[in-house]
Amino acid sequence: MEIVPSLLSADFIRLQEEIRAVEAAGARRLHLDIMDGHFVPNITIGPFIVEAIRKITQLHLESHLMITNPEKFIEPYIKAGSDTVGIHVESSGDVLRDFDTIRRLGAKPGLVINPPTPFEKIETYLEFTEHLLVMTVNPGFGGQTMIKEAFAKVRLAKPYSRKYGFPIEIDGGVNIETVVDAKLAGVDLIVAGSAVFSAGKPYDNFLALTEKLQSA
Repeated sequence: MEIVPSLLSADFIRLQEEIRAVEAAGARRLHLDIMDGHFVPNITIGPFIVEAIRKITQLHLESHLMITNPEKFIEPYIKAGSDTVGIHVESSGDVLRDFDTIRRLGAKPGLVINPPTPFEKIETYLEFTEHLLVMTVNPGFGGQTMIKEAFAKVRLAKPYSRKYGFPIEIDGGVNIETVVDAKLAGVDLIVAGSAVFSAGKPYDNFLALTEKLQSA
């Protein structure tokens, strides 16, 4: 089980410094929130920023595509350096086609599900994914309160995770207290944005979250 820093909450003026801090603290992955202002009510980073991030780190980059028509943008984000590309079951017109595209271009496909979406909507695709992201907030902005009811999807997905070997990740509302709830739910990866970058030092915050996980 590990913490995955989300750069959505990082200081982009000091982005390289922020990345170096979490690297030094032991981070092995970075979460990149890609928003288009249409599928979600916010706009974040394009492929050029991902490419710039790739140049300064060798950490595993997971790009979470919160965008309409994700099939149009899979290739640019993989060419920019994404290692995993997560697509929403709510926005993809053809999940398996998108998975095939991601694999063909050399990255790992991930599946994402929002809090209101029934688990049954993703069940058919779980044998084909290499990563499952369960949203514990409604996507679009950082710093929200965790929707703990979403952990029910984590529990339902665990048998599939064990059978097919993919990790389960949660994203949203993670802090020094709720990280324990995530651990108890049985997740493998925990995305943390505000809890790492919004106050204090990212190095110290990452270590504090990791230590809380280990002691819980």
